[in-house]
Amino acid sequence: MRVLIDYRPVLKSPSGVGEYCRGMVAGLLNLQRSATDKTIELTLFSSSWKDRFNPTPELSGASFVDRRVPVSLLNFVWHRLEWPPGEVLTGRRFEIAHSPHPLLLPMRHAAQVVTIHDLHFLAHPERTRAEIRRDYPSLVAPHAHRANRIIVSSTFTALQVERQLGIEADRISVCPAGAPDWPSRKTVASNGYILFLGTLEPRKNVGTLLDAYERLLFYPRYESATGSRLPDLVIGGQALPETQSWIDRIRRRPLEGHVRHIGYVRPEERQRLYEGARLLVQPSFEEGFGMPVLEAMTVGVPVVASDRGSLPELLAGAGTLVNPEDSVAMAAAMDRMLADEGYAGACAVKGLLRARQFTWSTTAERVWEAYRLAIEHRRQAGPSR
Repeated sequence: MRVLIDYRPVLKSPSGVGEYCRGMVAGLLNLQRSATDKTIELTLFSSSWKDRFNPTPELSGASFVDRRVPVSLLNFVWHRLEWPPGEVLTGRRFEIAHSPHPLLLPMRHAAQVVTIHDLHFLAHPERTRAEIRRDYPSLVAPHAHRANRIIVSSTFTALQVERQLGIEADRISVCPAGAPDWPSRKTVASNGYILFLGTLEPRKNVGTLLDAYERLLFYPRYESATGSRLPDLVIGGQALPETQSWIDRIRRRPLEGHVRHIGYVRPEERQRLYEGARLLVQPSFEEGFGMPVLEAMTVGVPVVASDRGSLPELLAGAGTLVNPEDSVAMAAAMDRMLADEGYAGACAVKGLLRARQFTWSTTAERVWEAYRLAIEHRRQAGPSR
């Protein structure tokens, strides 16, 4: 099976989409090495004007095509003109072309697979930017109907794709992400912090988290000189221009000195960041999966998360769910996790057990099966679809 994967989301400062793509590819390469009945030839496509692709040892066994074409330009002509086809850019032919985003990678001959992590951009385009706002809302439905297979990372998103885009359930493959290969931490740092990790975009709802944390500052137990000290709030993630107001607020009283924005956290730095946390708070209005929640559970960090999107499905009772629009409830949930060590410890243990159910090897098996079904679907539908 010859497969072309658009690997550009991994190229620079990868977010959740990039981490999923990286883990999926590593899992597919491991599957290739270990399963004699699942042969696969991976070609990873990269394109940028200034950032060059840097193959790592984990990608041994894949081939690479790197073109010096600006990402924004290539996305525009791919999305709007459906040109140039992948065969022209790579000089090769494939059986599968896999886009890590909802819009197709133009091809002449290959079966086409898209990954849809969420459809939040349909209901709330005002919370998006750039080509996601420009192209995704109008193109996602026709592209999904033309795709031979759709991969999603949660049952929540599968139901959204089925209901909102009108896609038959039997054309959707649920392929959740895998947990990182990190050991659980031995002890909880006594000076641990409250952690949020993710790109600072409107959908992440950091404003309500700041409201909740500000309420905690004035809880009697944290105000008292003899009481407990409220842990700092550490916010990790690249800040987008439209969320600059959150950064400005952090620099003013009463949050000044209590909240730290540490910027984008590189993949190799994330484990250490989680290990120093007392708890993770994920207040998003919607997530298609919720990688920080899985990563936190992997090392035994208890979680307070939004009761929206895929987060209840992922957490599965291993933490506390709250209304993301209710800062009072969010503050109370955070306070309980900080003050009740027994409860926090039970959530940490449940999270560890839950995280063990997610592996990249399972992801790869499901993706390989999705590829097989995509090829079969294209054969039945014919190349003209």
